[in-house]
Formats: sequence, C-alpha cells, structure tokens
Amino acid sequence: MSMTDPIADLLTRIRNATQEKHEKVEVPASRLKANVVRVLKDEGYIRNFRLQRDGGIPTIKLYLKYADDGSSVIRGIRRVSRPGLRQYTGFEGIPRPLSGAGIAIVSTSKGVMAGQRARAQRLGGEVLAEVW
Repeated sequence: MSMTDPIADLLTRIRNATQEKHEKVEVPASRLKANVVRVLKDEGYIRNFRLQRDGGIPTIKLYLKYADDGSSVIRGIRRVSRPGLRQYTGFEGIPRPLSGAGIAIVSTSKGVMAGQRARAQRLGGEVLAEVW
C-alpha cells in the first residue's frame, strides 16, 4: 500500500510523539524525509536522528528534544504544500511563522533548507512545512 503524502505522515508522527512525550520515534525512510529531518536537527528542533535498516526496510529514528520543564521544543508543526495543492513561492514570499520565531522548510533547486537560509541565498521553491 503506497502512501499519498509521506511528508504529512512524518510530521504527524512527530506531532503525536511529542504530545505523548516519547523520547524517540521511527518513520519509514526516504531521501526527502531525511532532508527534512536534517533541517529540523540543524535548527535545533530535535536532538538527533539516525538512518538505519531494520530487516531490509530503511527507517529514520528521530530523538526528540524537550526543555528542562518537560515541554516539547516543537510547539507546532504544520504541512503547507500538499499533493492536492502545491504551494510554491519566490524567496521574498517564504513565510516567517510566528514573526520569525519558527521556521519554514523549503524545497529549493539547491536542496531542502530552512526558509531563512533560502531567503539569504535568494532561492524560492516549494514550502513543505512550518515548525514553531
């Protein structure tokens, strides 16, 4: 059975795991998901991640990050572009979630990166998700 929107599945698994205060979560791996997770780690929203093969099936194990009081570092995570309605924008139109307190994850011609980095490089693309 194929999945219609694997990025939405990744974000939903992360959202559910943070609500239940899980230390880690495993998701089926793909190159795009690995790039999205790399951006989350680079921006400080997760502690770490590991690509692994369990019985021939590639998976990504994410280690979630929590503050000292036990609250999740990820307050909200939202899919922007969907298979039914793709959201493309130029570099000046990249969203700034919570007036810059969050990040947008953008798929550009130079790879998947945070919105702030895409604006600095003057690159537009598909806005995959917003995290705050």
